[in-house]
Amino acid sequence: MNEKLNLIKKLSFFSSLDEDKLNAVDAISKISNYTKNSVLYYENDRNNKIFFLISGLIKVYKIDKYENEIFLYYIYKDTMISELTTVSSDTIHCFSNTEFMEESVVLEVDFLKFKQEFLSKNILNNEFINEILSKTHQLHCVVNRELVFDATAKVAFALANDLEMFNSHKRHEVSFMLHIQPETLSRVLNKLKRSSIIDTENTNIIILDKEMLCDIYKGASHA
Repeated sequence: MNEKLNLIKKLSFFSSLDEDKLNAVDAISKISNYTKNSVLYYENDRNNKIFFLISGLIKVYKIDKYENEIFLYYIYKDTMISELTTVSSDTIHCFSNTEFMEESVVLEVDFLKFKQEFLSKNILNNEFINEILSKTHQLHCVVNRELVFDATAKVAFALANDLEMFNSHKRHEVSFMLHIQPETLSRVLNKLKRSSIIDTENTNIIILDKEMLCDIYKGASHA
């Protein structure tokens, strides 16, 4: 039994491929295991692989001129990790740092061979474009969070779009990721709870009114 092939089949990116094409992916790739807190690549690194997260969790971040960590977003399983801006080059420039938040399994695919055997033959092109667009959307969300949203909108957006992340971290960790003070986070959560938009169940937050929550960061209304 080919264990690597079975792991490749777990990725929705390759779900449209027949057995022959899956074997072609198998031939140009390898599986790597990473421990918690290890790093896949650093900002400004260059590599010739496309990375896919089969299982685990990755934090994407940058470092400012004062050596402070600026959290960008998480990458969850069944997702392309690599940040691509062009397919004309055979190397990929890394724009961020990536750290594993738990033990993870990664598929590494030779970028040049992938282009030759798939993209040049119009195979997996739609999947590839969709992954790139998804990365673009994530960066748009970062811009909104850092430059447009106030504290209430930041919290509302995080709850509406990544409740799992919110509930799996301690409140001071969430406030760090959203770049707001812990006291501000607590105040916003209490305000949303008083407005019957959210509630708490044990230590977890549950959403009572998703529409009102979304309206907050879309600017349609204020909590």
